[in-house]
Amino acid sequence: MTGAYRLGIDVGGTFTDGVLIDEASGEITVDKVPTTPARISEGFMSLVERLTKRSDISPGDLSYLIHATTTATNAVIEGRGARAGLLVTEGFRDVLEIGRQVRHELYNLQTEKPKPLIPRQRCHEIPERLDYRGQTLVELDEDAVAAAVSSLRADNVESIAVCFLHSYQNPAHERRAAAIIRGLHPEIAVSLSSDIAPEIREYWRASTAVINAYIAPVIRRYLESLQTRLLDMGVRSKLHIMQSNGGIMTSETAMERPVYMVESGPAAGVAAAAYFSSLMDLRNVISFDMGGTTAKAGLILDGEPQVRSEFEVGAGPWSGAGLVKASGYPILGSVMDLVEVGAGGGSLAWIDAGGLMRVGPQSAGADPGPACYQKGGLQPTVTDANLVLGRINPDYFLGGEMHLSVEAASEAIATHAARPLGMSIEEAAMGIVDIANVMMLRAMRLVSVQRGYDPRDFSLVAFGGAGPLHADRLAAELRIPLVMIPPDPGVTSALGMVVSHLRRDYRATRIQLLDTPDVDAINEIYERFESDAIKDLSEDRMERHQIKLDRYMDVRYVGQSWKLRIGVPTGQLTSRELPALRVSFEAQHEQSYGYSVAGEAVEIVNVGVLATGIIPRPTLRDIPRGTRSADAAQKAVRQVYFGEVPGHVECPIFDRQQFMEGNVVQGPCVIEERDSTILVHPSHQVEVVRHGALLLTEVS
Repeated sequence: MTGAYRLGIDVGGTFTDGVLIDEASGEITVDKVPTTPARISEGFMSLVERLTKRSDISPGDLSYLIHATTTATNAVIEGRGARAGLLVTEGFRDVLEIGRQVRHELYNLQTEKPKPLIPRQRCHEIPERLDYRGQTLVELDEDAVAAAVSSLRADNVESIAVCFLHSYQNPAHERRAAAIIRGLHPEIAVSLSSDIAPEIREYWRASTAVINAYIAPVIRRYLESLQTRLLDMGVRSKLHIMQSNGGIMTSETAMERPVYMVESGPAAGVAAAAYFSSLMDLRNVISFDMGGTTAKAGLILDGEPQVRSEFEVGAGPWSGAGLVKASGYPILGSVMDLVEVGAGGGSLAWIDAGGLMRVGPQSAGADPGPACYQKGGLQPTVTDANLVLGRINPDYFLGGEMHLSVEAASEAIATHAARPLGMSIEEAAMGIVDIANVMMLRAMRLVSVQRGYDPRDFSLVAFGGAGPLHADRLAAELRIPLVMIPPDPGVTSALGMVVSHLRRDYRATRIQLLDTPDVDAINEIYERFESDAIKDLSEDRMERHQIKLDRYMDVRYVGQSWKLRIGVPTGQLTSRELPALRVSFEAQHEQSYGYSVAGEAVEIVNVGVLATGIIPRPTLRDIPRGTRSADAAQKAVRQVYFGEVPGHVECPIFDRQQFMEGNVVQGPCVIEERDSTILVHPSHQVEVVRHGALLLTEVS
């Protein structure tokens, strides 16, 4: 019998973070260890052992264990996926090579597309054909399927993707091909485009199925190994995996559809930001997550994280919904609306051929890490710059578990930045921080201004090991009036997993004019999806009263390539609701693009249901109400370089764990805790509120 403890572990590029919550008391225990790139599971297992021991519980007391990992993403980016094959409709063998006409370097005549994950020689054409309505034009040639599978198996393929033309309308041919594959070689993993991404856009659907096939064996081996080690340790709770859409799924589902976990870590951060925003009654929020390798900005409107229906993995420095289109591998599927940039604490500073300083996207990672770690890193990073500027305590990194070398950081900055540019070490370090800030500001503008929203109408929730060091200055630049720093910000993404719900997304393409759709057919689809959702979530131990069903449509003007998602009311859809749906679409189009066209024909593209299995959230413990001054939390004084004022400033250093609710401290100051450091600039103040969250505001 398990206890009442939830454990979330997030494996990042630099650190692996863990959060353990006692559901009865709300007490939180946190920890973080350096990520072990060679064997990702080592850091995970280390945290399970460390956190259960520190909380004086046994592994069998865990009721929920949730995991976010970069394993799926790294397998794609680093080309370490399985040896896979692809079956396509006859005549479409080159779907992966052709891709799409969008080029990620518009004016570079020598630009290269991403290398296909499955080479052309392992793509086999199968005689079969459906029309756009799903009607059979050419029957499936089963002998050709068998011959292709035998050829692929002889080529040591361990996973096969199947993408036939118009299978989103009729999956019969794909499902029959899957049955043949499993009948001949049951050990081969099969990924059907009609199951993984049942939508229009042949290349996008094929790419999604191919990525799923490419990483499925890798993820299966990783998760099965993890489950075995957990059982040996005494963990009896089911392992759950964070999804890209901000929900969680069982490890069994993740093994079948690992493409859904590609952006699991960043999604957990946005989920956490939404959770803390609700606790503080903040409705419109920009989430800012700066870790060791990247910085991520997300958008939360009226308390709900925004979700997109497509994204790219392995894109350039600007990924997610950023600028570099067609530089990665496209995926159809719900994902948190994020803009991600290569500007984390471990991002390397370097000088380009023109003599200008750059920061990222290359990262020192966990091994060797920044120069100040003294593990072999020689180039300066953002962490080295913050250390040299006095913003980080070299003796209190990870609560004192790691000592940072100011001398090594200074030497790296002097050698690779200050001397080549004729600057002082402090000026070069400040330049590194300023350049990283510019990159992160651009990401925050992309996720807000580009979506049609004014950052001044939002609050900023900042977290990640490095986020609170930069949040105050970023908010001031964007004139965001309020910054909230959650408790234990360095492990906030891990906390986001333990407060997330189960989530399943069901969708299908049904292109019809919005004014005159076949409402009976659409209602039938909604009812089928909702029935499937209740069945699937019931298998995950969800009771009916815990299941929330939200209907939606993806809609566009006729002739447009892309679509916008609008909510659809529950119950039977009738012609009476259609005008309201159009109004909703046009309002969103106006918000996103700055215009709408009255009277223009509008069409439905996809209909879908987002099913959520509500898991009761633990109540966080409040900190004591202030009965002593914030001065009691001061532990030292240090010289800190801010940049907006000349020279170093003598700053009080506070221990966040000693604050009480209601305490107020004035900037400039530094607030330290085990997993992060908060920098408060001059003319700003910090108020300590419930649960120990910090609110930063500018004072006149």
